[in-house]
Order: sequence, then structure tokens, then C-alpha cells
Amino acid sequence: MTDILRILFSAIAPVAVLIILHLVIDRHDREPAKLLILQFVAGCLTSIPAIFIENFLEGLNIFSGTILGVAYTSYIVAGLTEESLKRASVYLVSYHKPAYNEKLDGIIYCCFASLGFAAVENILYIVNFQAENPSIALYRGIFSVPGHMLFAVTMGYYISLSKFAPTYALMRSYRVKSLLYPVLLHGTFNFILSLNIHWLIAFVPFVIFLWIFNIKKLRSFSKESRYYKNLYDNNNPGNTSI
Repeated sequence: MTDILRILFSAIAPVAVLIILHLVIDRHDREPAKLLILQFVAGCLTSIPAIFIENFLEGLNIFSGTILGVAYTSYIVAGLTEESLKRASVYLVSYHKPAYNEKLDGIIYCCFASLGFAAVENILYIVNFQAENPSIALYRGIFSVPGHMLFAVTMGYYISLSKFAPTYALMRSYRVKSLLYPVLLHGTFNFILSLNIHWLIAFVPFVIFLWIFNIKKLRSFSKESRYYKNLYDNNNPGNTSI
């Protein structure tokens, strides 16, 4: 029982920390708790079809043992499968809800879906591989779980641009990017890890890039949120712009 609790804690702790972070970020116009829970659970459930789809796609890897095989596994098996399922859960659960009323909301919903997926994935990895790699919980807590969150920031950014786009052409373009860019980021993350390159040379710079790239997106939507717009209008009563 003690081992089970320790595994669960080490797997869930980084997810819980990032959930609290997002609740703080969204504290001024918080999303309904029930909807956030549903989105998190939906993210957890996407891990089930992901297992079967990824096993099937890996069986089609005719380039196994080569650099092309690594790229196929990183971008198609993992990146495309996982990001497609997480994105689908957001469209199914949150996208059409009235509570999704500003751009920042898309990032919040995508992150909850992604952290749900990451929670289940983290438990499975720690249960299966901790015996041969005792530091796996620490490694995944520092890199893999935040990685899922950062891919989700990019996804939510473009989903919101799509949802609030002024034209159909822009909506369609942003919708494509809401899947394409997270897949590329996720695939590159996995691809670098799979290469025999010292991780300080390529992986750490890429993780730094991920944080900078996505914090900019998060900040841009935070500034556009209704709370900050209302705060500006209240401090500038003569402003008549819409």
C-alpha cells in the first residue's frame, strides 16, 4: 500500500502543481469547476485509445531501427496520436460551452485535457519503469508533464484564434495550426530525446524555447482577457473604443 501511494503521489504531484498554476492564471474569470473536471477526466480517458492507436501505428513502422523510424515514432505515433485525441476532447467537452467566452479559456481547457492525459501516462510510466530507472518520476515531473502542458498552450492558443476568427478562411487556417504546431513541438521533443545526443546540447535549449514560446502566447491572451480589458476601461472612462 505504501508503494502504491508513493507511486501515485510522485505521478500526480507535478500535475497538481500545474493545475494550481492554471487556476491562479485564470483567477479573474475562472471557468466552471464542473467543466474543468470534465475536461480533465476526458483528457485522462484519451489515454485509453492512445495506447491501442499507438501500438497499431508502431506496427506499421517500416523504418524501424533507422532515423526515419525514430521520426515516425516521434511525430506520427506519439505526436499526432496524442495531440489529436487531446484536441478532440476539447472540441467535444468545452469548445461549444457558453463558458468559453474569451481566448484565454482555450488555453485553460487544453491544458486541463493535456494534464489529464499526462497524469495517466505518468502513472503508467512510473509503475512500469521505476524499477529499472528510479529517477523516472523526477525526470518526468520536470520535463514530460510540463511538456504536455506547453504543447497544450500552443494548441489552445490557435483553437481560440480559430473560435474567435473574423473570417472563415482565418478560422480554417488557425484550426489546422491548432493541431499541426502541437504535433511538431511534441514530435521534436520526443525525437531529440530518442537521439544519441548529449541532452544538454539539444534537449535543454529546446525546453527553454518551449517555455519562452508558450509564455508569450499565454501572456498575450492574459492581456486580452475580459478582466484586464475592464480594468483598462475603468481606469480610462473616456475611452470609447470597442
